[in-house]
Amino acid sequence: MRPWQWVKNLFVFVPVFFGGSLTDSRCLLVSLAVFVAFSLASSAVYCLNDIIDADDDRRHPDKCRRPVASGAVTVAQAYALMGALAALSATLVAALPSVGLRVAWVVAGYIALNVAYCLWLKRHSVIDVCVIAFGFVLRLLAGGVATGIALSKWIVLMTFLLTLFLALAKRRDDVLRMNKTGRAPRKNTSRYNLTFMNQAITITASVTVVCYVMYTVSPEVAESLGTDHLYLTSVFVIMGLLRYIQIAVVDEKSGDPTAVALHDRFTQVVVLCWGLSFFILIYLV
Repeated sequence: MRPWQWVKNLFVFVPVFFGGSLTDSRCLLVSLAVFVAFSLASSAVYCLNDIIDADDDRRHPDKCRRPVASGAVTVAQAYALMGALAALSATLVAALPSVGLRVAWVVAGYIALNVAYCLWLKRHSVIDVCVIAFGFVLRLLAGGVATGIALSKWIVLMTFLLTLFLALAKRRDDVLRMNKTGRAPRKNTSRYNLTFMNQAITITASVTVVCYVMYTVSPEVAESLGTDHLYLTSVFVIMGLLRYIQIAVVDEKSGDPTAVALHDRFTQVVVLCWGLSFFILIYLV
């Protein structure tokens, strides 16, 4: 189920935070319900992924310890758990007042996309990282639909670009492993190399910064949030991206973005400072 990966589903709270509705208890409760629903749905997808990748995982130095690959959980048990998690997610979404059906379509789209990813899409380079990024956009969309908060085009673009950047950094780690062992960890890793990954990471990081700055100085955003000083938070975004590039290129430890978020103190401090500064500008000033 990989519960440590549920931190990714915090993206459903992004519309509430950026929309200035963090003090609205109804929006927070609905977003929390969607967060749990996405966590259950993503865990169901992880079960399917581990079933399909069991043979490849057994040859991986770290993934060989996954339950299905190691034999701790049978394939039948994994399928049963997958079905139970998907059913619980659907039940929770259906219980949401008035917006349940619309959120259900988004969650269903997320599951369908990831099933296609597990079965086929992840075998194709570039497409695989774009699918991962689009999964985060669906999380964002679910949070917006559930709370009735209109999503700015900048928020959608930034979410896609940031998560594409993280996905590319993760694939770079696969390339490093392939170069060291002579064996591709994934079927599509051979279609990547360090030159391509470094350029792709640089491009996406640069466009992400530009997109964020344009968001902070957008007249419509300044009017809706009541402040024209959001540009000040850009320094933390730049610092965070530079730190992650350092982790990927210098430390060569970008294989698990969630682990970086949970253990790298520099990243945590930057994210905290960004969040506090954004909160102060929107809710206190």
